[in-house]
Amino acid sequence: MPDRRDHPPLPAALRPLGSVAEILYRRAVNTRNRRFDAGHGVEQFDVPVISVGNLSVGGTGKTPTVAWITERIIQHGLRPAIVLRGYKSGRSGVSDEEAEYLHRFPGIPVVANPDRKSSIRRLLQSEAVRPDCVLLDDGFQHRFVARDLDIVLIDATRDPFHDACLPAGWLREPVESLRRAGAIVLTHSDAVSTDTLASIENAWREIAPETAPNIPIIPARHTWESVQVGDLRAALSWLNDKPAILACGIGNPVPFIRQATHCVQKVVAEMIRPDHHHWSAADARTIKALAQQHGSILLTTGKDAPKLLPHFRDGHITIAFPRLSLSFDGNEHVLERTVMDAIRSRQRDTPTSRVS
Repeated sequence: MPDRRDHPPLPAALRPLGSVAEILYRRAVNTRNRRFDAGHGVEQFDVPVISVGNLSVGGTGKTPTVAWITERIIQHGLRPAIVLRGYKSGRSGVSDEEAEYLHRFPGIPVVANPDRKSSIRRLLQSEAVRPDCVLLDDGFQHRFVARDLDIVLIDATRDPFHDACLPAGWLREPVESLRRAGAIVLTHSDAVSTDTLASIENAWREIAPETAPNIPIIPARHTWESVQVGDLRAALSWLNDKPAILACGIGNPVPFIRQATHCVQKVVAEMIRPDHHHWSAADARTIKALAQQHGSILLTTGKDAPKLLPHFRDGHITIAFPRLSLSFDGNEHVLERTVMDAIRSRQRDTPTSRVS
């Protein structure tokens, strides 16, 4: 299946203008970043803040990465909070990522609000939910909040050093912005060759600041560890004899489609929608008709499941979604140590909240 990001986001008729528009976009981004670099409008809080973000539009695996870091922080006896924008909240007022975090981490504060500074303030003012540290989901461009560590994800199948900024390409910022990173995670690294991984790392080293030798570059892959079926968690082999309808509305659907195709008996239909798609009653009717025709299950993503489940409360269709885990092939201690060093360093020196 082709990746819908194979072409720039501009309509074909406007693509000749893309390079001109990109120059203007880059200038605007660089001006904005210079203001933040000078500290204008940036608020620092008296708890450590860890940002997980990326350079590009679309999915690079932020949610599984934030979840992995959250689990490690909890294992160290600390209480994190997750703060996110809450893009495209549904009728329930809960965004898809927020619903996924709430399901996975009951009892951990999860706040979705475009004004993330006010979200953090409210968390810190409440003794009942006050966290030991804050994780910013998709925080690399949200520079109004000072952070102790910027973890930047790069989809290894989408080399940013061979891409352009919006609207000619898919980059939110020029690759030079990676100089702000305190750690770089190469997601979907198992889908590319070692030469490709080396090429990305070499390109980074060419633009890196003098501190680059201290900045880890960590290959990672997102694996399906099990499948959630209702309230039960089953082994992946549960899918082997099941025909399935695949449904997803995520930034980069290719890894999901690829893995699903390997796991199920047969793919009877693919319903691929734009990122953050709100599944409608019409979508549900289409899915029900296909499921009845083929005797199939509905296989979706953890991000889409909370939005699809309300349409199928009658239980006539089995809905399953994979539980993802982040795998580092033995290098997970590098990211864990980087995160915990940033938290502990800040805990030793906790300045009062201030706005500059």
